[in-house]
Amino acid sequence: MTARTRAYIPAILLFLAAAAILLAMGRPPLCTCGSVDLWGAVGPEQSQMLADWYSASHIVHGLLFYGALWLVARSWPVERRFLVALLVEAAWEIAENTPLVIDRYREATAALGYTGDSVLNSLSDIAMMAVGFLAARKLPLWAAIALVAALELVPLLVIRDNLVLNVWMLLAPNDALRSWQAGA
Repeated sequence: MTARTRAYIPAILLFLAAAAILLAMGRPPLCTCGSVDLWGAVGPEQSQMLADWYSASHIVHGLLFYGALWLVARSWPVERRFLVALLVEAAWEIAENTPLVIDRYREATAALGYTGDSVLNSLSDIAMMAVGFLAARKLPLWAAIALVAALELVPLLVIRDNLVLNVWMLLAPNDALRSWQAGA
């Protein structure tokens, strides 16, 4: 069995563990609206469907995790670095869906009506990180940087939010920025 094949088993177990924990936390498996769509646009169904505007930020997570782990753990096999990135992303998805973080999003960011993710959306977000990680492994550095820039700029222009603004508003809320994000 190759190292790559051996990495599949813990990766699948991480997905299953994340799903089980999110379900045990009371997260809805699917959108409470009763439908399952590929895309959840801005509004109450966002973070409930398979993908949404924030899926791009999870791809960026993967690109950044690959780069960071290459810098600090270059001697590790890529499969181990991938599993570490997957574990960090799964832990974030679980933390992001706790009442503490959901309330922080509602009070500090433009996500006023945010109620947390469906399990489907959380698992999709973890998969999006994996896509970003695996893309970073194959792309030349300039292309990975261009992809990060595009994945940050498009949501910024369309929904006035992206990973940078999301982190900024969670850590240091700014009324002027919140007003701009709300279109005021």
